[in-house]
Amino acid sequence: MLSAGIAPGVAKVAVSNEPLFLGFQTIFGQGLKTRVLALLACTGLVASFHTIIFAYGRQIYSLSRAGYFPTFLSVTHGTRETPQRALLSGSALGFAVALAIHLTPQGSPVGAILLNMAVFGAVLAYILQMASFIVLRLRFPDIERPYVSPAGIPGAVLAALVAAATLLVLFRNPDYNKGVIGAAIWFLLGIGYYAVHARHRLVLAPEEKTAFAIRRELAGL
Repeated sequence: MLSAGIAPGVAKVAVSNEPLFLGFQTIFGQGLKTRVLALLACTGLVASFHTIIFAYGRQIYSLSRAGYFPTFLSVTHGTRETPQRALLSGSALGFAVALAIHLTPQGSPVGAILLNMAVFGAVLAYILQMASFIVLRLRFPDIERPYVSPAGIPGAVLAALVAAATLLVLFRNPDYNKGVIGAAIWFLLGIGYYAVHARHRLVLAPEEKTAFAIRRELAGL
């Protein structure tokens, strides 16, 4: 047990399953304040977990409806109208990945590898977002924008470089890069699926259909 003010050291933190809780113990000791902070941290994790479930369910549903994913994934529940197929398929895939990592012969740390896989997807999305920002600024400089970035193109370039550096670092960690490599292979397989099959089956989303209908009506006027 730790007393407040006695640091456990890097070696102990490195092997701890609860480094944040260990930090709370170091600062506040074993009192009620430490337990309350740990409870608040768990609340944040639970909230993040549920947010991820809602996010991937909506993402799978939307991409399936637009034709990028198999269309059966966008079928909703007959009564509740929830995208239950997208939610269940995403849950099954995530559980299968976590179980596969857990069953590896070397006993890889599931949490750390899944976190690196998530970071891989996030920084890749950041790079694409910055690239999209730059393209829009160059091609449509006078378009009406509800928010204008004060950093402009230089800020986007800097953010993309930071994300790219993070992306490269993920592949350099021999303990966790297997999950990152697996995520990269999954991305490549998705690109291949789109190039060979999905791009021939794309449809307009309801929002896009509405926009095109309004444009045709204005053109007719």
